Amino acid sequence: MESDCSAGWIAAGIIFAVAYWGSFFDDNKATVYGEEFGLPVNCRAYIQESVDGFRAGRYSATEAMNGLERNCGANGASWKNNR
Repeated sequence: MESDCSAGWIAAGIIFAVAYWGSFFDDNKATVYGEEFGLPVNCRAYIQESVDGFRAGRYSATEAMNGLERNCGANGASWKNNR
C-alpha cells in the first residue's frame, strides 16, 4: 500500500514540475509592446489597451469586442503561433 501512495506523489510532482516549467514560456505572462510604435504585441497588452480605450471613450463596446475577437479570439492575430 505504501508504494502506491508514493507513486501518486511522484506522479503529482512530475506533473507539477512540467506545468511550472511550461509557465516560463507563457507569451501572455506580461504585457509586451512593439519597440518601433509601442503597439500591443500579445493578448494581455491588447486586452488592457482595449479596456482602457473603452473606458476613455475612444472605442465603443462593439469596436472593442470586434478588436478583441480579431486579435485575441480563437484564431486571433496576437497569438504567438499566428504572428
